[in-house]
Amino acid sequence: MTTWRAPEIDRKHEPYTGDERTMLEGWLDYHRDTLLLKCAGLGVEQVRQASVEPSGLTLLGLVLHMTDVERSWFRQRFAGEDLPDLYDYDTDNDADFHAASGADPEAAFATFRAEVEAARAVTAGRSLDETFTLTRGDGAARTFNLRWAYVHMIEEYARHNGHADLIRERIDGVTGD
Repeated sequence: MTTWRAPEIDRKHEPYTGDERTMLEGWLDYHRDTLLLKCAGLGVEQVRQASVEPSGLTLLGLVLHMTDVERSWFRQRFAGEDLPDLYDYDTDNDADFHAASGADPEAAFATFRAEVEAARAVTAGRSLDETFTLTRGDGAARTFNLRWAYVHMIEEYARHNGHADLIRERIDGVTGD
């Protein structure tokens, strides 16, 4: 048994006032911190512990997933960076979640933080109205703006933070927002 523990986090509060950009970035940071807060103080085995059968969902799997989602929406799609996916989705649609069983938590948390910083860097000073277009497998194209990406990311974190809350409660009884 290893002695690694997920680091404690001082979660930033969501903004109560501000312009649109301040609110979007503040709420996204709040949800990023919330995911880390759900993992705080847990050991390797605990962050890899599945919630309840038949689900294999783990806190570490959520961190891996959100790391890839950060990369995908902000760097690959919005900024158009030519980056490889972090996981092989050709053979497993849930490769990010499934990678948790063998992932090094310390490296996973470091990669998460790096992707968040990279996302901040590529969106800094960019207009919320700036658009990007994605073409689906069937050839249909959809255009999004950066505002949509922020709102989507807030929604994605909020949903998964609900999962994280239940998983954490199952691990050690800790609850909270």
